[in-house]
Amino acid sequence: MKSIRFGKLGDGRSAGLYILESPDGMRAAVTDYGAALVSLAVPDRKGELRDVVLGHDDASGYETGSGHIGASVGRFANRIAGAGFELNGRTYELTANNGANCLHGGRDFFKNRLWEVKIDFTSVRSGDIMAAYASESIADKDPSRGMRGMHDNMITFCLDSPDGDQGFPGNMHIEVTYSLPGNGKLRIDYSAVCDADTPVSFTNHSYFNLNGHNSGTVTGHMARINAEYYTPVDAGLIPLAEPEPVADTPFDFREDKMLGRDINANNEQIAYGGGYDHNFVVGDSARESRERTIKEAGILYSEDSGICMTVLTDMPDMQVYTANGLKDEPGKEGAVYGRRAAVCLETQFRPNAINSIDPDIREGCILRKGETFTSSTIYRFSNI
Repeated sequence: MKSIRFGKLGDGRSAGLYILESPDGMRAAVTDYGAALVSLAVPDRKGELRDVVLGHDDASGYETGSGHIGASVGRFANRIAGAGFELNGRTYELTANNGANCLHGGRDFFKNRLWEVKIDFTSVRSGDIMAAYASESIADKDPSRGMRGMHDNMITFCLDSPDGDQGFPGNMHIEVTYSLPGNGKLRIDYSAVCDADTPVSFTNHSYFNLNGHNSGTVTGHMARINAEYYTPVDAGLIPLAEPEPVADTPFDFREDKMLGRDINANNEQIAYGGGYDHNFVVGDSARESRERTIKEAGILYSEDSGICMTVLTDMPDMQVYTANGLKDEPGKEGAVYGRRAAVCLETQFRPNAINSIDPDIREGCILRKGETFTSSTIYRFSNI
């Protein structure tokens, strides 16, 4: 694995960039700042590599940038109504950073933290990576095993989130593993343990444009979402009590449909989101707590590049966000990202699940003390 410096943060600390390569030629670059996906190069129908995710050129861009581009999001992805919840008879107050609501954990985002890189059974900062590679003492432990968490095609980032962090209870240890296992797959695995009961929902906030990160809008992309229901929202984008059928609405993607076909429809829900910024039920929410299995959540396809991306996940829900809020965002290679320059497909628990009146939905997002939470999402690329 190649490790290079990714610039300095405002406080003088250095961030690292790590290049993963798959057996079939895909390349991904990830940074320990925000445990973010910086680039993802996949072959188009001509066999030429295209970088299909938005990003920044260095760590400072991620430090000052908006939109959570490429970031690992927690402790609770998406929105929590009223920036608070009750658990075990206690009320917890979070940071209101989206009107009266809490979005992506509040202002002290995981995207603005320097995560650790897991090597063997230890963790080191990015500035020590090359020294760790050169360390004879590490190599002598078991040369055949290499360093756990860092291989040519995988890396693990970890973060310790203390009790009260972002307002959530318990000391939590979180790990995010990126891997390129071959067969056109980018896999992201999450795990967490906590010493107190706490709500949890992690996601990756990459913005995808299958024509290339600097190629304009995605309204011409075709999409299919394997969801019979979506969750309507109020004006603050908090889900209403019950999901509703997608049939006969702009949210029906059960068959291939251009993203832009209904994106400006005369529809209250579309108006609330300024386009698509809604949760789709892609699994069996009543069983999401203990019996999650990998299934196909949706497909995104570009006729221009011939690139097709299939999203597979064991999470029960997926937020579809058409980058309605991006505006003049400085990006990689001199690009400037504007409105609808990409689409996010964020696998997750339902927004505001911790405050749901449905006990199955609420219980599904609670990590109990001493238990281990895991989830997996796979982005599988092919050509059509």
